[in-house]
Amino acid sequence: MYFEQRTLAKPASCSGIGLHSGKKVNLTIQPAPINHGIKFVRLDLPGTPEVTAQFHRVVDTSLATVIGNDGCIVSTVEHLMATFAGLSIDNALIELDAYEVPVMDGSAAHFTDMIKKAGIKEQGVPRHYFILKEPIELKENEKSVVVYPSDTFRITCSIDFDHPVIRKQSFTLEVTDEIFDIEISKARTFGFLHEVEYMKRYGLAQGGSLDNAVVIDKDRIINEDGLRFPDEFVRHKILDCLGDFSLLGMPILGHLVVDKSGHQFNHAFLEKFFSQKDSWETCAVPQQCELKPNQSKSLAI
Repeated sequence: MYFEQRTLAKPASCSGIGLHSGKKVNLTIQPAPINHGIKFVRLDLPGTPEVTAQFHRVVDTSLATVIGNDGCIVSTVEHLMATFAGLSIDNALIELDAYEVPVMDGSAAHFTDMIKKAGIKEQGVPRHYFILKEPIELKENEKSVVVYPSDTFRITCSIDFDHPVIRKQSFTLEVTDEIFDIEISKARTFGFLHEVEYMKRYGLAQGGSLDNAVVIDKDRIINEDGLRFPDEFVRHKILDCLGDFSLLGMPILGHLVVDKSGHQFNHAFLEKFFSQKDSWETCAVPQQCELKPNQSKSLAI
């Protein structure tokens, strides 16, 4: 856990294509000052408009998490946002010359490596946390997201697909820089062959390929190299969750338990979280925050 705000030590850049647009995009992550947060700037638009990466800027969650402001959008932000969350980066300015963040290999590995190579700088001022006073939950049919009070940031994610390659998978981890890098950042996005073909037919997923996604047919993985982890699917869902929940705008101390959720339901939970302001407080030094006497600070699952 870090108690000072952090940014990059120097700029980091990459180029790639958008998963859905298929268009080339150049992206540079610039260091940013204290209390700046994470902001995207569109260099290809007049006036180079900015969009702050916060939940109230989410404008679409149908295929990816899209943020926008006054007609300016930035699409498919979840993998890059997961990298900032996983590496505890509080402040950064992301410059890009198209509307979609490049997909790279379908994971957050490239973003993680380029930020680590650029270096991470502590900025000498406190970072603030959301501290849970009581659980907050959102449940609908078989989907659920619950966050419990905890003295660390943990995620338990479960998925269940009626497919022989995936079926039921669950994974729990405490989110630290090293664990994120090793266990989560390399997990790729995935899709079913018939869905990919359908989307391409209607002008979607134009950049999707075996180079940037795990593609599943009726009973097998099409990618020649197979999976990076036996449970790569649930690990990627955790990656998506990290990106989506980072749109709270500050790190959270809590145990997130996520079951069969996706971008849309994750966003609905963020709205529920902010509607229950009595259930949390913000604090720069978590040890000094007052919790209810009868409150358990952690949950073992």
